[in-house]
Amino acid sequence: MPQNVLLAEDDRAIRHALERALTLEGYAVTAVADGVEALAQAHRTPPDVLVLDVMMPGVDGLQVCRVLRAEGNRTPILMLTALVETADRIAGLDAGADDYVVKPFDVEEVFARLRALLRRTGNGAFDDVPPSAPSAPRTSGAQISVAGLRMDVQARRAWRGTRELELTRTEFELLELLIRNAGIVLDHSTIYDRIWGYDFGPGSKNLAVYVGYLRRKLDEPGAPALIHTVRGVGYVLRED
Repeated sequence: MPQNVLLAEDDRAIRHALERALTLEGYAVTAVADGVEALAQAHRTPPDVLVLDVMMPGVDGLQVCRVLRAEGNRTPILMLTALVETADRIAGLDAGADDYVVKPFDVEEVFARLRALLRRTGNGAFDDVPPSAPSAPRTSGAQISVAGLRMDVQARRAWRGTRELELTRTEFELLELLIRNAGIVLDHSTIYDRIWGYDFGPGSKNLAVYVGYLRRKLDEPGAPALIHTVRGVGYVLRED
């Protein structure tokens, strides 16, 4: 069965071109022109993935994303944006988006990011760390805990101490990868491959944006930092 894509883009030429390209790629596409239609369609026939333009008149892509996440809808969301500043990207992540593509984009990049999002849907399978690894996490069924962090993979919930963390899908999967490999430095390529299924190259800031956003949700005054940058290599989760 083809995967169902809900596309919301107010630019008619872009909408029609992307709808045609996605259809030729094998997706079943429902294309709408604004956020109101997108929400109505998402409620009527839930898609497998959403592609939302950020800047639409009336209800924009960020508002659509916030509404769906507030309703508990965890369908993967790919944002299309002409805004390239880091603050704009963070706004999209804060709204609950999983990934973004900057306009003008190559349609092959859209395909690659959609494939990665769809592969991750419902996938909580990461390799466990060998018992001898430093700071190896304790696991009990779907429960994982290390360095004061606790995750329920099946319920997709996470806590630092007694405080529950409000995480997007991508943030949850990134944190799970780091926890399962606690004490091990993961390089950029490995993280990109495991989380996005695609290495966006050394010029991409995608991973740094997500790590920064995850740190802000994890960090507490007076408590040790948990995610550490190993310059020129990648990231490691450990309690110093």
